[in-house]
Order: sequence, then C-alpha cells, then structure tokens
Amino acid sequence: METSVSQMKSLLVVTLGSLLFCSVDIFADPPTPLSQQQIQFTAGTTFRDCTDCPEMVVIPSGSFDMGSNKNNNEQPVHHVAIGKAFSIGKTEVTQGQWKAIMGNNPSLFRGGLFKSGCGDTCPVENVSWNDVHEFIQKLNDKTGKEYRLPSEAEWEYACRAGGQQEYCGSDNVDSVAWYGAFVKGNSGKSTNPVATKEANAWGLYDMSGNVFEWVEDSYHDNYDGAPTDGSVWEGDGAEHVLRGGSWQGDQMYARAAFRLGFKPTDIGEIIGLRLARSLP
Repeated sequence: METSVSQMKSLLVVTLGSLLFCSVDIFADPPTPLSQQQIQFTAGTTFRDCTDCPEMVVIPSGSFDMGSNKNNNEQPVHHVAIGKAFSIGKTEVTQGQWKAIMGNNPSLFRGGLFKSGCGDTCPVENVSWNDVHEFIQKLNDKTGKEYRLPSEAEWEYACRAGGQQEYCGSDNVDSVAWYGAFVKGNSGKSTNPVATKEANAWGLYDMSGNVFEWVEDSYHDNYDGAPTDGSVWEGDGAEHVLRGGSWQGDQMYARAAFRLGFKPTDIGEIIGLRLARSLP
C-alpha cells in the first residue's frame, strides 16, 4: 500500500532515546587548495577551494530518467538532460566545515546531555534551508566562487551516477547508507562520520542516509511540468525539497527517488546539506 507524504513526514518525528557515542577520525590531511588555473575540470576530478572548504567532485554532463512509479510525488518518470558539468560535495557538509565558516555549530550531535558527541567529521544537522543559504553566502564571500545548493535534478543525477539502483550507489541499503535508528537499521541512533559507507560510482558518499539534504527547488506534489534540463524548479517557496533519507528513518527514505517537502525554516537532527558549485 502506498504511504502518503503526510504519513511519511509524521514518521520523521524525532524520538528521544539513549544514543551511542561516536568519534572517529576518518580523514587524512586535506588536499592542498589549488588555484583556478591549476584545476582541470574533467569528470571525476576532486578539488578544494580552501583548506576548510568541502571537497568537491566534478560531475559530467549527461542524461537520466528521473523519478519512479512507487509514490505519487515521484511521478511521472521523465527524462532529464544535464547540459553542463558541475561539481557536488564528495560528502555532506560536516560540523567542522560549518564551524569554520559560520563560527558556530547548530548540530544536536555535537555532544551534550542528551546527544552523542559525534564530532567534526559527522554531518552538520539541525540547519534550515534559510540557514544553509547564509552559510553559502559566507562561503562564496570567502572563496569568490559560486557555491549553491544543487537542483533536485542535479541531486538525483549525481545520486544515480549513471545507474538505476534503488539507493544511491547500490541495491543494498546497508552498503551505502546509515539509516533506521528505530527500525532495526544500522545507524546506532546517531549520525555517523561521513564517508564510512561505500561511495557510489562517481565517488560520492552518504547520498543515501546519514542526514536528509536540502536542494534548491520548491516542493511540488509531483513532476507534472518539471524542467527537463536539470534547472531549479521554482515555485511559491512555501516548502523546499529534502532528499536522501537519514540515520533515523526507515530504508524507504534512503531510496534514490524519495522526496519530501519541508518549510525553509524547518530544522531537525535529521536535516543537513550537500553543496554544489558551478564551474567555469
């Protein structure tokens, strides 16, 4: 039986409980930032614009079939052509990266009385769509580059990475996603350090699970009239799209096609972000 969007959203109500402590140092020294002239923007290239900037992966132009027939808001399946290469974060923005730009850490999993101290290598969470745009503006001021949120089509294109698997990089949710805190999943009732599951075919981590990721688009109830060129689908802005599922929810939320709409002021310990960046 199809689950309604309102039912899906109600299932995402935060449940307080005992949470496991996680603190893992998964990163080697970050790559040295390169000048614009040194970067070769070919598919698969990774780069950073500054020491504290997220590592980005160049995504090639191409086309794919977006959506699915499983839920009404994922229909109709439609062909989308991405006409220009862009870059997207290798991982979700981490607590450490957010702190370096914003000077604060809104994450509930930063530690404290009720939450585990997952730390700087875990995704930042508890950020609204509006908060994310403030972060992006400060990052652009720092770097002089064009960071942004991905469009919903860019997000799903990068997630699928040339395939049509159920999740972002696999048909096996446990191989690519932290999910299911309260439904016999694998997350341990907490966010987890980024890049500790398998990457998809384009080297992107955690596009399924860990935290939901904001995209730029306004939320629409289905894909009737959606752009077919990968551009942002504008709307009234009352809600914006979240993608990817989280550490908390059932595996259905981690599906490549799954989508929800939340208000631009909504926050929660399941909501984070992944950056995109326009290329020259």
